[in-house]
Amino acid sequence: MTEIQNAGAATAHSLRCELASEVLRSSGTLRLRVTGWSMLPTVMPGDTLIVEQVRGEVSRGDIVLFGRNQRLFAHRVVSTPTGQQDHLLTQGDGMPRPDPPVAASDLLGRVSHIVRNGRCLEPSTKLGISGRAVAEMVRRSHSAAQIVIGIHGMRGQVAERLGF
Repeated sequence: MTEIQNAGAATAHSLRCELASEVLRSSGTLRLRVTGWSMLPTVMPGDTLIVEQVRGEVSRGDIVLFGRNQRLFAHRVVSTPTGQQDHLLTQGDGMPRPDPPVAASDLLGRVSHIVRNGRCLEPSTKLGISGRAVAEMVRRSHSAAQIVIGIHGMRGQVAERLGF
């Protein structure tokens, strides 16, 4: 990418973050289509997240939306760092390490539902045994992530053909 393309992409990301923040502040709810892989297997690329403005505190296991470096992230709350009560520690289910602490001011909302293949799912605060196994594979291997995405795509096509 050229410097002009990088600047344009950064500006577009920044505008999306600002727009998402404004929509959440004004309406309390935001629908956001997922493009990344960091929350595999809980959230798949192509899923739509229903994000609601945070009212009260977030809890360990909640999936939250936050902005950082002109990008949006939806990751799971794993803890509150010791001595930093105004920060959260988050991590994508498919990521090997936690994110740097998230300041409360960067927190945009909490994911209340995941829309996948026309179905509205409530996110679990914990991964089950099979989910933990898949997440561990994804954390260790980019190829495993691609396989999970491929299987998900095939399942969606079969469900579509069968009318589910």
